Amino acid sequence: MEHKAKSIRPFIGAENFELSRSFYRDPGFDESILSNNMSYFKTQGIGFYLQDAYVKDWIDNTMVFLEVEDVSLYWKELLALNLTNKYKNVKLIPIREQDWGRECFLHDPSGILWHFGEFYK
Repeated sequence: MEHKAKSIRPFIGAENFELSRSFYRDPGFDESILSNNMSYFKTQGIGFYLQDAYVKDWIDNTMVFLEVEDVSLYWKELLALNLTNKYKNVKLIPIREQDWGRECFLHDPSGILWHFGEFYK
């Protein structure tokens, strides 16, 4: 195949769409409202679609990996946002060392698991 891919944009759901919209704006994702039940969130040219759709099995099995330059800095920034006190069901899991690099984790208000990772060079 000779086409050149430009982006990949996963679709994720939300149990409470308005709450999740607020949650994703807090860490600095820019929101573009596409309709009354879908928004596009981006940061530095990459992003995802958030939709007002909740299927428990789907949400409970959704994971998103975001590669970051410095996971220690990203972790400190996540802690400073106080997301676990501001949003019910949000969980932060500290940095773990893996064979391939380091990562920390964040569960959004609906239960979607975000991995924020830095690969070893």
